[in-house]
Amino acid sequence: MAKRDFYDVLGVGRNATADELKKAYRTKAKELHPDRNADNPDAEAQFKEVNEAYDALKDPERKAAYDRFGHAAFDGGMGGGPRGGRPGGFGGGNADFASAFSDVFEDLFGDFVGGGRGAGGGRSRATRGSDLRYNMRITLEEAFSGIKKTIRVPRLSACDACSGTGAEGGAEPVTCPTCSGMGKVRAQQGFFTVERTCPTCGGSGQIVKNPCKVCAGAGRTEKEASLSVNIPAGVETGTRIRLSGEGEAGLRGGPPGDLYIFVNVAEHPIFKREDVTLYCRVPVSMARAALGGEVEVPTIDGGRSRVKIPSGSQSGKHMRLRGKGMPALRGGGQGDMLIELAVETPVNLTQRQKELLAEFEKLSAENNPESSSFFDKVKGFWDGMKG
Repeated sequence: MAKRDFYDVLGVGRNATADELKKAYRTKAKELHPDRNADNPDAEAQFKEVNEAYDALKDPERKAAYDRFGHAAFDGGMGGGPRGGRPGGFGGGNADFASAFSDVFEDLFGDFVGGGRGAGGGRSRATRGSDLRYNMRITLEEAFSGIKKTIRVPRLSACDACSGTGAEGGAEPVTCPTCSGMGKVRAQQGFFTVERTCPTCGGSGQIVKNPCKVCAGAGRTEKEASLSVNIPAGVETGTRIRLSGEGEAGLRGGPPGDLYIFVNVAEHPIFKREDVTLYCRVPVSMARAALGGEVEVPTIDGGRSRVKIPSGSQSGKHMRLRGKGMPALRGGGQGDMLIELAVETPVNLTQRQKELLAEFEKLSAENNPESSSFFDKVKGFWDGMKG
């Protein structure tokens, strides 16, 4: 079968620029790669055809030869030697086949490299330590006033015996003999040169000859740290406090991570919180709500406040105590406390109490405006239904 025109293979015109050729090759190579076309028996042959076309056209001199002589430029018919060689001084065709992929396959398949691209890219020296999280539960009173707490945090810290190097006596690590300090090793697989993390040094490029007996060469040991934490007034559930450098120790001299304190404020048996506003539900007797009076309520700072109840107060009535709520976390004053009245109906009445209430009910028919208004509306509704 006659070879297809290389420009047709890549789907570009003969005046295509180098960038257009490269872009077309990227698209075709990704589309036809055998690993992505297991159900297409022709994919491998088409993939090789695309590679051959790009290998010929990406080089300006080889492209010029192809434009002039076509496939004959590479078939030995123009006095250039055996097939696959570059006639007229154009060099070897498949000798640098892997390098033809270096600028396109790295972003398509990640692990494939060619030429000298990416050399030493896997080397990892000092590594920052991991961040840690600590969940702290505090009371609403502590959130109101702020508090200083001491916490104990288990974490990986630099080994004292080897100063974090992992080597006995604090000696410095040596260059890994397997990867020569590159952190990666290469292996040839078919058309490709594959780079993988060095199995000897784990990608660090260094090894410890005489591991520290205390940390077994890790450079870190688990210790429990005692830390003092200032919890500012006004914190609420979800507040995050960062302690810089109090996380796990870094590897090979790397900086330590951070410690994040996540605050959870426990529910309170008396107060409910909404931002800087506190709510307190206060039960009052039916008689006191009707006659009016005073009631003593607690405040979050441990104090007491006397609240005047107007006569005829109903359940759900709110009264505001200014400045008795929670402080704002970053300044800006203090919230209020809202008192919500809950008029309580008496239970377990004596016979005498029942008699008095029955008499009171007869005498107070006109003293319940909301009830009268409601039943007037109900009567009008029923009359309307009859009509």
